[in-house]
Amino acid sequence: MAKTSESGAFVEKFILPPTSSSQQLPLSGLTFAVKDIFDVDGYVTGFGNPDWKRTHSAATLTAPAVLDVLEGGATCVGKTIMDEMAYCINGENIHYGTPTNPCAPDRVPGGSSSGSAVAVGAGLVDFSLGSDTGGSVRVPASYCGILGFRPSHDAISTSGVIPMAQSFDTVGWFARDPAVLNRVGRVLLHLPNVNPVRPSQIFIPEDCFSLSSIPSARTTGVLIKSIEKLFGGSILKHVNLGDYVKEKVPSSHHFMAKGNDHAYNIPSLAALSSSMRLLQRYEFKKNHAEWITTVNPNLGPRLSERIWDAVRSPEENTGIYRSVQTELRAALTDLLKDEGILVLPTVPGDPPKLQMDLASLEVFRARAFSLLSIAGVSGFCQVSIPLGMHNNLPVSISLLAKHGSDAFLLNLVEVLYDTIQEEAGFAEKFTN
Repeated sequence: MAKTSESGAFVEKFILPPTSSSQQLPLSGLTFAVKDIFDVDGYVTGFGNPDWKRTHSAATLTAPAVLDVLEGGATCVGKTIMDEMAYCINGENIHYGTPTNPCAPDRVPGGSSSGSAVAVGAGLVDFSLGSDTGGSVRVPASYCGILGFRPSHDAISTSGVIPMAQSFDTVGWFARDPAVLNRVGRVLLHLPNVNPVRPSQIFIPEDCFSLSSIPSARTTGVLIKSIEKLFGGSILKHVNLGDYVKEKVPSSHHFMAKGNDHAYNIPSLAALSSSMRLLQRYEFKKNHAEWITTVNPNLGPRLSERIWDAVRSPEENTGIYRSVQTELRAALTDLLKDEGILVLPTVPGDPPKLQMDLASLEVFRARAFSLLSIAGVSGFCQVSIPLGMHNNLPVSISLLAKHGSDAFLLNLVEVLYDTIQEEAGFAEKFTN
């Protein structure tokens, strides 16, 4: 089927009814869309590229994550546009069109789960499924002013999802309503309903927020006031995350840039980003180099060079990458302990303009991946929470919890959400 005109979000529309008509199911009455990286029985999974779709057969099984939400009572209404081969965080696609950012039509929607975020942000569905490897749920959630959840790595089956880089691939989801976000998460994660738990400590790394162009009054200021109202200020702690990672993750020193290459960044976090992107490139090559070299697909100009660089990259010993992952997970687990939260900017500033010049975009991307790699390398769960608008552009903040603490984090978002939105609305009046 042809792409519909609904904000350019969909690449294909169809209806998959829930597997049960019971009104008692947790997702009964809700609609959802799926990124075109998930297998759906009878449909070709397009992976954002027409040549991929042309050279692959229809799926004969539906991805378990899709089946789970169908069994939870939700109705699927179609597949959404994504960045080609999931290799970008912008959301621009020259083949199928770029979905329109509902908050800022002249800005990118974020990728690679662009259509899934736009479908939710534009109110076309109640929730949607995406995948997040380097930031592909968190980034479009931030740019489109909605909630986006990246679960703990390996917490949800990625079977039936085309792999990008298995060390980082996760099934994530978007919603406008924190209660829906929570319900979808419990279905996907097969979690029982449990009562919210008070966070023990909330860490705010001031160095990370210095990477953001958004005034602190619109980010940490909003969160701090919300935490003080709900839990009191005693659980708030200020840390320098860059120094902590530098000390506790010695393997990352292998990826430290020499000289002043990262004067606009935090060296230890830039090193995390470098290790993640190199391992991601290595795994992407293992997964897809044969198809790319055989088919020589038509790729968008901004992606083609990056994808071919991955294909032509040398074979590497991945041991040092694994050490960085192990050390970072241990270090952050020790920092947060049980029920601790790490606060971060989801992205370092406003959504980039459509077709932004590459030089400006590269500085932004470098900072973004330094922030995004914290959850990516550690495997921790992360949620992006909208904070309204600043200068007519969407603002967000992220919360991270240790690996396996998905239920705790989902509950916390639901508890915090209304208070955060009140404080964000108040801040918006005085800072815009």
